[in-house]
Amino acid sequence: MKKPGLTFWILVGLLVGILYGYAVPGHAAAMKSVAKLFIRLIKMLVAPIIFSTLVVGLAGAGHKHIGRLLVKALTWFWIATAVALTIGLGIANFVKPGLGAVQKLGVSFTPPPAAKPFFEQVVPDSIFAALADNAVLQIVFFSVMFAVSLSAVGERGNPVIESLRGVADAMFKMTDYVMKMAPIGVAAAMAAAVGEQGLGVIMQLAKLVGALYLALVVFVSLHLLQMKLTTGIRLGTTLSALRESLLLAFSTSSSESALPKAIKAMERLGVPSHIVGFVLPAGYSFNLTGSTLYMALAAMFIAQATQMNMPVSTQLVMMLTLLVASKGVAAVPRASLVVLASTCAQFGLKVEWIATILSVDAVMDMARTTVNVLGNCMASVVVARWERALPADAPIYTGNLVAEEALPSTEASH
Repeated sequence: MKKPGLTFWILVGLLVGILYGYAVPGHAAAMKSVAKLFIRLIKMLVAPIIFSTLVVGLAGAGHKHIGRLLVKALTWFWIATAVALTIGLGIANFVKPGLGAVQKLGVSFTPPPAAKPFFEQVVPDSIFAALADNAVLQIVFFSVMFAVSLSAVGERGNPVIESLRGVADAMFKMTDYVMKMAPIGVAAAMAAAVGEQGLGVIMQLAKLVGALYLALVVFVSLHLLQMKLTTGIRLGTTLSALRESLLLAFSTSSSESALPKAIKAMERLGVPSHIVGFVLPAGYSFNLTGSTLYMALAAMFIAQATQMNMPVSTQLVMMLTLLVASKGVAAVPRASLVVLASTCAQFGLKVEWIATILSVDAVMDMARTTVNVLGNCMASVVVARWERALPADAPIYTGNLVAEEALPSTEASH
């Protein structure tokens, strides 16, 4: 009989965490410390994985292809974000979650820090500072520049590429070790969330939470259907390979916690490593489809709750504002709040109502983070198709998914 895999134990951890947090809410602070430890273990892997896989992949692909790859990735990011915003506004107008809402008293809202100029978010003062801070966009920028330079020096750069290939292999092996703690980390994260918020908090703003989950289900369903019709991928195989990444994103509300496993899963599905290594980290800054959908819905919730009339023309302008603004806050903590607060102020909405939304933000953050991760994984498939880099016998087409233990090193994938 086959032993239960990691996915099974993560689900067990999820359920145990919910029950423990509900039964012993006083231990929420202690559980939060355990959850933070697990997420810190994951975060320490992010910077070296992004740097090593991106440099090895892009340098191996040749510097002439990098500009084309960037244009195609950004084009898809804008399209996907526009669709997500449209669905968010559509569901907000259909469900009208803000009508009849009562503001929860006793919750304060501190406006988030203003976004830095975009070039400061992209170009690091020091690559070592960027690596230390896990500044994904800055790491991606330096990695691309370094890969272009490494490719340009020809054979003299080969020893560096081989060394970084070894680093990438070692980091993925370290990911396997860290992931053995995932069920404990997931249980702690859920226990802390339920212990602090309580199950009843969901009912206070159930209509908003329900509207968001409905909008995300509609978006994901249409997105996956579009992927099936236009690329011919096997959705069952794809979701099977990604299930651990998506469960991690949902239970920890952290995209970073899912990144190492997501990169490995997409390579396992046959997407070339240089495309995965570029598109997924870049998507964490430019393709937050779940978060942008949430922002459109939240802004409309505030407008409806304060009985502010917002005609379709104004909603369209707001959608365009969010479309642009959501691309420029990658380096700001809780980026969605930065954009939401600035958008509310721009359109005359009461910023203090964000405090009401914050009471159920943890519940919504789990869903939107999961969609962010899934959207970025699908973006790597789209870009690989545009590049004609997906082989016909890739597991994502054939459904013949190789066991993770049987995967070759990154050297064999180039």
